Amino acid sequence: MRIVFMGTPDYSVKTLNKLINSGHEVSAVFAQPDKPVGRKRILTPPPTKVVAEENNIKVYQPNTLRDGEAFRIIKELNPDIIVVVAYGKILPKEILDFPKYGCINGHASLLPKYRGASPIQWAIVSGESKTGITVMQMDEGMDTGDILKTVTTEIGEEETAEELFERLSFISADIMLETIADIEKGNIKPIKQNEADATYAPIINKEMAHLDFNEDAYTLANKVRGFYSWPCAYFILEGKRVKVIKAKAVKSSVSEASRVIESNGKLIISCGENTALQLITIQPEGSKEMSVSQMLNGHKIPIGTKVE
Repeated sequence: MRIVFMGTPDYSVKTLNKLINSGHEVSAVFAQPDKPVGRKRILTPPPTKVVAEENNIKVYQPNTLRDGEAFRIIKELNPDIIVVVAYGKILPKEILDFPKYGCINGHASLLPKYRGASPIQWAIVSGESKTGITVMQMDEGMDTGDILKTVTTEIGEEETAEELFERLSFISADIMLETIADIEKGNIKPIKQNEADATYAPIINKEMAHLDFNEDAYTLANKVRGFYSWPCAYFILEGKRVKVIKAKAVKSSVSEASRVIESNGKLIISCGENTALQLITIQPEGSKEMSVSQMLNGHKIPIGTKVE
């Protein structure tokens, strides 16, 4: 099949590599424009562009798909299908309708749950025990198209969003190839999404990762996993921000939330509903990542200290 691939981050690379090595013709890659990275703001190409250029595949990086130029390019390329994985732009109807088999998207959730920009993080934050990949036929809505194929996977009890990203990227690549093969054979039966079950996974910002210790510790432990490694859960201790890299929920008899209730070798903070959050790995403001015991060796925190 003649394929145009649309994807930007490292997550997309697994599918792109799989397509390149599959015998299909990847005629072009569309990716987001190069962006400045790091303190020196060095202009850096997205991972999919790097892979495409290594394989002598033409790369397009339009700022918009809605000025007619992208559609002109698509018509010239004349793909049988457009494969989209974490591209980051909305496709207009003229592009969606052009390929023989339309446009298909690998979305990192079990649709219709967690439509939107951040399905992997929100599945963990919400305490889900399983998630998966849905390949759907794209339409003009936000992840509302017909379901072509799904695969489900368990979320580990201590699995972080970063770890789940990596795992799902490989699952997504495999199921995408299976879907394309079934489309070629005419073995696909599209299934309408049930709108009544739809939930959304909005774009994450740093403030969402600010821990509120009035919530129960199990909810907070999910946020620690779900917001790692970006933006990273945090709280304020003695006026300074402390990032929480790893933590676990424990039971507590202390009713008042947001207080340090143990700081001798362990750092435990009281939370809502008679629970507490035991911090395991942290990163104090201005310091490197460290274990709690390392921090407490050089910095004593009195019992009863309030955190924010």
